[in-house]
Amino acid sequence: MLAYLWISLGAIVGASSRYILGRFVARAVTASFPYGTLLINITGSFILGLFLVWSTERALPDPRWRLLIAIGFCGSYTTFSSYAFESFSLFEQGHYLLFAYNVLANNILCLAGVLAGAMIARSL
Repeated sequence: MLAYLWISLGAIVGASSRYILGRFVARAVTASFPYGTLLINITGSFILGLFLVWSTERALPDPRWRLLIAIGFCGSYTTFSSYAFESFSLFEQGHYLLFAYNVLANNILCLAGVLAGAMIARSL
């Protein structure tokens, strides 16, 4: 039962962080492209890669940290469903170049985020 509490606490922080960062980016840049979702997915991928490699290869933290960070925080912070819908909307509206850019940028940069996080964790 306590596992649900750790996941929920991480989810509250992750969802709140997603909302705050998404709003900030929406005010800071043009709304013609979902930059907020892209940034959230990249940073969430980075955090997940960093944490999972660090916690399995470099340190052995209490298992509750995995519930809190990997499942709770990253699970609610990252926005794959938003990314999918925004990509669909770009395609449906005929913005084929933006659609392709969004799909490629999210996939390549999020994979790069995981790689960067893993490399940093391994260097600690």
